[in-house]
Amino acid sequence: MSENSTSFYKNKEISCGDQLLKLDEPKIMGIINLTNDSFFDGGKYNTGEKYLFKAAEMIEAGAHIIDVGAASTRPGAKLIKEKEEWEILQKPLQSLKRNFPNVLISVDTYNSNQVKKCAHLGVNIINDISGGSWDDRMFQEVSQYTMAYVLMHIQGQPDNMQESPKYHSVVKDLIHYFKSKIEEFKELNFHQIILDPGFGFGKTTRHNYELLAKLSQFANLKYPILAGLSRKSMIFKVLKNSPAESLNGTSVLNAFALQNGAQILRVHDVKQAYETIALFLQYKEGYHQN
Repeated sequence: MSENSTSFYKNKEISCGDQLLKLDEPKIMGIINLTNDSFFDGGKYNTGEKYLFKAAEMIEAGAHIIDVGAASTRPGAKLIKEKEEWEILQKPLQSLKRNFPNVLISVDTYNSNQVKKCAHLGVNIINDISGGSWDDRMFQEVSQYTMAYVLMHIQGQPDNMQESPKYHSVVKDLIHYFKSKIEEFKELNFHQIILDPGFGFGKTTRHNYELLAKLSQFANLKYPILAGLSRKSMIFKVLKNSPAESLNGTSVLNAFALQNGAQILRVHDVKQAYETIALFLQYKEGYHQN
């Protein structure tokens, strides 16, 4: 096991609004999609207060962050309008912050106009699948606050990203992408950045596994790494099953991600991710025994 594969984010914590996310051990981001058409759980949590029951279940199982999204980002999905997005998000965000004040709340959005509204509700993290590429005001808006920002890589948009993704070298291209975006943030004196290579977002299965195998190379950028592998096509295409049958595969790939330096796992299934982390930490402890 290499030193890079077991090292955590250098500073051990990152500011997320009025709270700190401590990264001395890996953390779990639980997914709540408030959509009808998300690739795995669309329609499950967007009526009544089902999202509150799901959040409580995830927190009880070990989630440190609840990530809420109002727009499907599955392959083929269309982008959502800002007004429609906020109509979906506003009430659940208010309820989540009121009911779980000590849990970090993340909002999955690529619209900069939501940042101020989210900040005023006490949201801790903006999770932007576009990396600021679809809204040129996003970085400026985020930099006004102490929230953290998940900087993800995507090639194309959800409606075309899987048509024919191409890279000169997928790892080198993503490192160059992140370096460029980080420089933009440095000019704005913003440093609360979490890196997400964007598994499945404009990548072939081969691209995804190369990124996973070489994830430790992103540690040189000196920001925490988030891995979002949960039930994705890179699992069920290889296993020839479906998202519903990809939980075991998710746990396996999450273990690889942890070994290669991921500090945050973004998942649908918190209990299994918690167990994966617990076993990984025990394995890591065993490795360092004399």
